[in-house]
Amino acid sequence: MENINSTYNSVLTIAGSDSGGGAGIQADIKSISACGAFVASVITATTAQNTLGVTDIHAIPVTHIGAQLDAVLNDITFGAIKIGMLHSKEVIQTVEEKLAQYNAKNIVLDPVMVATSGDKLITDTAIETLKSFLPKVDLITPNIPEAELLLESKISTDNFIASAEALANTYQTSVLLKGGHIENHSNQVMDVLFDYNSKSIHEFVNTKVDTKNTHGTGCSLSSSIATYLCLGHPLEVAVKKGCDFVNKAIYNGKNKILGKGNGPINHFNL
Repeated sequence: MENINSTYNSVLTIAGSDSGGGAGIQADIKSISACGAFVASVITATTAQNTLGVTDIHAIPVTHIGAQLDAVLNDITFGAIKIGMLHSKEVIQTVEEKLAQYNAKNIVLDPVMVATSGDKLITDTAIETLKSFLPKVDLITPNIPEAELLLESKISTDNFIASAEALANTYQTSVLLKGGHIENHSNQVMDVLFDYNSKSIHEFVNTKVDTKNTHGTGCSLSSSIATYLCLGHPLEVAVKKGCDFVNKAIYNGKNKILGKGNGPINHFNL
C-alpha cells in the first residue's frame, strides 16, 4: 500500500530541565507524547535536581535561547506552545519577541514563580515583565500562590471563582486557576477556568489522591492542555481532558517509588 504523507501535530515546550526527570522539560515531553503529539523543546535553564529538591541552577545564555527558538520555529509548524519558568526579564522578552515574530498560536503559560516552600523563584523585575507578557498568551495556569502574586490579594474558597475572573480581566487572557493549594476537608479538588473570549466559567472537579508523588503536576497539566489544543479541541474541552489526564497520572503513580523524596506522576502507567 502506498504511504500517504501527513503532518505531525507538534507542540513546542519552552522551559527548564529537571535532571531528576519529574518536572520541567522532561515532564512536558512525557505529557505531550502521552497525549498524542510530537514534541520539540527550547531549554531555558538546567537544574541539578532530584526527588529531594534543587541543588543548583544554570541559566542558558539568552542568545542561545533565541537561537533555539529561531531553529525550531523557522522549520516546524506548531499547533500549540507551552511555556514554563522564565527566570529573567531578558528571557521573557526574548520569548515574547520570537513568538510574535513567528505568529505562534495556542500559547499556554504556566507562571512558575513560587516554590512549594513559598519562596519566589524569579526577581521582582522579571515578575513585572511577565505581567506585561500575559495578555499575549491564550491561557495561564497559576496555582493559588502564583495567582495571589499576580492579583496582589489573598485567595480563599470564598473568592476562588471571582479571583479567576479577576485574573482574566486584569491580564486579558483565559485563566485556569488551580485549587490544589486551597485548604478544605473534602476529598475533591476543584480547578476553575475563566474563558476570556466567551466570558464563561467552567468548573472541573476531581477526586483528591492521597500521595506525595505529585512532582511535575503543573508542568504536566499545562503541557497536556497545550497538546489537546494542538489536536483541535476547544479550550474548555482541552482543559477538561488535561485535568483528567493529570489526575489519572497522579493515581497511577500514587504507590510508585522513585528516589527518597516526592516522586513524579506516572504519565504512561508504567
